[in-house]
Amino acid sequence: METLTLWLAGDVMTGRGIDQIQAQTVPPVLYESWVHDARDYVQLAERLNGPVPAPVTPGYIWGDALAEIDKRQPALRLVNLETAITTSEEAWPGKGIHYRMHPANISCLMAARIDCCALANNHVLDWGRAGLNETLRTLQRAGISSAGAGSDLEAACAPASWPLAGGARLRVFSWAGPDSGVPGAWAATPDNSGVAWLPAWDEAGALQVAKRVARQRQPGDLVVVSLHWGGNWGVEVPERHRRFAQRLIELGAADLIHGHSSHHPRPMEVYRGRLILYGCGDLINDYEGISFQERFDPSAVCLYFARISTETGALQQLEIVPMQLRRLQLVHADTSARESLQALFGNEGQKFGTGVQAQADGCWQLRW
Repeated sequence: METLTLWLAGDVMTGRGIDQIQAQTVPPVLYESWVHDARDYVQLAERLNGPVPAPVTPGYIWGDALAEIDKRQPALRLVNLETAITTSEEAWPGKGIHYRMHPANISCLMAARIDCCALANNHVLDWGRAGLNETLRTLQRAGISSAGAGSDLEAACAPASWPLAGGARLRVFSWAGPDSGVPGAWAATPDNSGVAWLPAWDEAGALQVAKRVARQRQPGDLVVVSLHWGGNWGVEVPERHRRFAQRLIELGAADLIHGHSSHHPRPMEVYRGRLILYGCGDLINDYEGISFQERFDPSAVCLYFARISTETGALQQLEIVPMQLRRLQLVHADTSARESLQALFGNEGQKFGTGVQAQADGCWQLRW
């Protein structure tokens, strides 16, 4: 059976502190309640784990992850880019947190050879529609595809696409909803740029997505639907999310659900042979050194490598590589982080009939 390996990642936030250690930076001004200078996030990380070099090389933030990705040679490298790539000064009014990265630092995404960025999320318009438009232009010039945002509704809902053998295609769609903090004002319209936005994760929304996918899908195509949904913390998967994901599979609208928004991983499910990642968790952020009230370690993150059948789209294997953020860089997870992640997948996955099995190389494989 012919298979295809996809690398899937959650939130990649290359703004604020991450931008400030790059070769060229945007002004560090922030409009947050407690922090007004993005360089403060770098200092917090340094207080906890030691000096962070600056400026860093483009590949610095990926650290040990680059070798893990290259070892598996995925056909698609997909992340949720939760940062505007812009020098716009039009901070969206009334929004507490604004992420942006200088366009000159697009090389940090190119260093990981990202193929596609899901953009339907709650930070891509942090710096207004001018910031979104610059983000889209910068990604396009760098040869990085995107889905979930565009110059109008049709462009925002259009999939990114790659050819497969026999004339088929791999297609990536992206949508966001209000429960992840995406304002309705960000929704793309026939006349305005914005994100692909659904008012609710319900039957009407599922039918809307299925209709959009059906218009674009041809026999043999494989479809990934990337969804930005839910709050930042908590391991519980809302029932509406579970039913929505299952309906997309039942309607033939998705072979794989790539869910994100949660700052930490959430459990996974295999439904009718198709993989549902309810929450991939963060991958790149500048939270190092921040004290959280939650019981989860925000430094513990994961790389997901899904191997699916090119004939049916069914999951053949999911490999999970536990990683950790140290000095604003991805490194192999230490014992504490590994145990925390493994307990989460094991305990919470029981409700979905899944768990993880440790492998000799230190990675995990999904059991279902």
